[in-house]
Amino acid sequence: MITSLVLDGVSSRHTRRAYAQALDEFLIWFQDEPGRAFNKATVQKYRAELEVKGLAPSSINVRLSAIRRLALEAADNELLRPEVAAGIGRAKGAKQSGVRIGHWLTREQAEKLMALPDMRTLKGLRDRAVLALLVGAGLRRSELVGLNCAHIQQREDRWLIADLVGKHGRIRTVPLPPWAHRSINAWTAAAGISDGALFRSLTRHGYLTTRRLSSQAVFTIVGGYAAQLGLTVRPHDLRRSFAKFAYLGQAPLEQIQFSLGHASVVTTEIYLGVKQDLQDAPCDHLGLTTLNTTLEIV
Repeated sequence: MITSLVLDGVSSRHTRRAYAQALDEFLIWFQDEPGRAFNKATVQKYRAELEVKGLAPSSINVRLSAIRRLALEAADNELLRPEVAAGIGRAKGAKQSGVRIGHWLTREQAEKLMALPDMRTLKGLRDRAVLALLVGAGLRRSELVGLNCAHIQQREDRWLIADLVGKHGRIRTVPLPPWAHRSINAWTAAAGISDGALFRSLTRHGYLTTRRLSSQAVFTIVGGYAAQLGLTVRPHDLRRSFAKFAYLGQAPLEQIQFSLGHASVVTTEIYLGVKQDLQDAPCDHLGLTTLNTTLEIV
């Protein structure tokens, strides 16, 4: 089936799942009206209907990306004329204006979060190391669960993650702060791990397994400890926090970009939140004092 070719060409498991759902929904819609032709006009009509339903621009654009790849694969397998596939490829996506606000922890919140795991247990040692790498190295959770012991190396008197394969297959090296490396050592020593997967799952009784820790488990680990602080935090929020802490500490922007593995510095700037300063906002400079007095509620 042509959809299988589309999904086989996607390396990210999360993208593959999103594309599979998008293609299923499109094909149901496409077959709902007999006689529809697979062309640019049809795809644009589908986009318009998604907009009417109130879907977010980002959600619509993911669906359109899947459909464009479907058209490309169909053309490559001589199931669709190349000019028709090219037209579908030019179908405009949903316009998204502005940038969504991110969620960053304060330094105090980050330190409290990393102090929560019980260091007397194997689970606590593992979770502490997981949190330390998310905050201290700005890793994506997919990158974290893909780490092997061999990735942790020492170069020029510094411990680092060497030859990390990130998004879109980009390879980078990520320096580690000493406290993150100590957390890794504490975990591996207690677990008796010297090679293979760095982070592994545990049974409900706290026994080590040979299974690699899953991305969903990392999501649960972060969310569970954050809830103890009354916070709603996701793993990617810790990646953003790493970027902002480094920036506030005067780290060069291009070095932050290298650590995060961003192809564009524009993406890094979004992670930093430097385009909108909520601590020193324009409204703080209005010079108006009319309502500075305490209001009495009658």
